[in-house]
Amino acid sequence: MTGASGAMYGVRLLSQLQRTDGIETHLMISDAAALNLHHELDLKRKEIEALADHVHSVRDIGACVASGSFQSDGMVIVPCSMKTLASVAHGMCDNLITRAADVVLKERRRLVLMVRETPFNLAHLRNMTAVTEMGGIVFPPLPALYQRPQSIEEMVDHTVGRLLDLFGIAQDLAPEWRGLRADS
Repeated sequence: MTGASGAMYGVRLLSQLQRTDGIETHLMISDAAALNLHHELDLKRKEIEALADHVHSVRDIGACVASGSFQSDGMVIVPCSMKTLASVAHGMCDNLITRAADVVLKERRRLVLMVRETPFNLAHLRNMTAVTEMGGIVFPPLPALYQRPQSIEEMVDHTVGRLLDLFGIAQDLAPEWRGLRADS
């Protein structure tokens, strides 16, 4: 989790993964993300850390997730700040989050960045293009209004469900689209 707005997405993802058998989570929270957790959700870092199986300091470049020999299915940065996006796009492994992302890319595993900013400037767009060209997935949390969400929580759940779909993780947050049905 990095310092962009949208802490709710990261919390919901961790909560869902915690209830999913066979999933081991490794969490890193930047200092700015901890501030957002408190500001947006009135949560403390320790409350979020309790949702993960393993917690690593962003300063611990020697953590297991910093090595390609550490086996994982991939990585999600949610929310992903534009600073983190830029660091990943340019291979700036200046903390454990960006180092782990670099490892995931070099090992050709799935990397998903839930970028949070609007509007995008040219630097943002170029960084998103660079990450995409490296094999990463840029996934802004845009609401799926065709599902007719009734609350912010439903919009967040749908986005998190779609994120889980990218990893082939069973979920019941975002129903599969069955097409438009004619009124009868």
